[in-house]
Amino acid sequence: MASRSAIEWTEITWNPVTGCTKISHGCKHCYAERMSRRLRAMGAQKYREGFKVTVHPRTLEEPSRWNRPHLVFVNSMSDLFHKSVPAEFIRAVFDVMNRLPQHTFQVLTKRPGRVVQLDKRLSWTPNIWLGTSIESARWMDRLERLGETGALVKFLSLEPLLGPLTNIPLDGIDWVIVGGESGPSARPMEADWVREIRDNCLQHKVPFFFKQWGGVFKKRTGRTLDNQVWNQMPDMERWVGRSIPEPCPTTALDPGSSPG
Repeated sequence: MASRSAIEWTEITWNPVTGCTKISHGCKHCYAERMSRRLRAMGAQKYREGFKVTVHPRTLEEPSRWNRPHLVFVNSMSDLFHKSVPAEFIRAVFDVMNRLPQHTFQVLTKRPGRVVQLDKRLSWTPNIWLGTSIESARWMDRLERLGETGALVKFLSLEPLLGPLTNIPLDGIDWVIVGGESGPSARPMEADWVREIRDNCLQHKVPFFFKQWGGVFKKRTGRTLDNQVWNQMPDMERWVGRSIPEPCPTTALDPGSSPG
């Protein structure tokens, strides 16, 4: 079943895939891995394999049963574009999202290289937002790969922010989220790193969302930056009427993948 989410920038989560593997230093203290262990111990059927990448075909039609529109974080407990997720299953997830324009689906990946590989065979309807995570300057190449996709709405999740990101090129970016790491052994985030990103967004008129300062006790540190809570979101009406690229006709998807 889908779950109401405590994540500040979404409403509900939908996990047709669970499990992942670490690909960069932002994954070191993965919250999804910790949560999957708890769920497995509680006997949750979807997590009987722990954090092993697992697809769940029975969950595909869940969004079609929701009575009202939702902002949906897709695979909060995984990465849809992990190399172990069959390309045919990725296409099946997209087919569901394409059929349900009343919902807005937020797909976040650390593997935009694989998105590029499959891009022409996917239908990027305006209700599918594609984001990539960048935790430090070391991973700025993900921004370049994101720009190569056909997604009509593109966003950045700069969390956990582990270092300064100076003058991020924001052309073609529709939204930026920033957040510090939370939970046990959380690594610190400096306020000036956040301010520089916020100021860059304001200069380029890109909506800015500050999720949290993080830390071991994130509720104590809150999410106020310079006496303000930053909850800016993309204007969903902006994409109404945009042309939708047709996926290339194919009888089967190539299961090719990028490293990681």
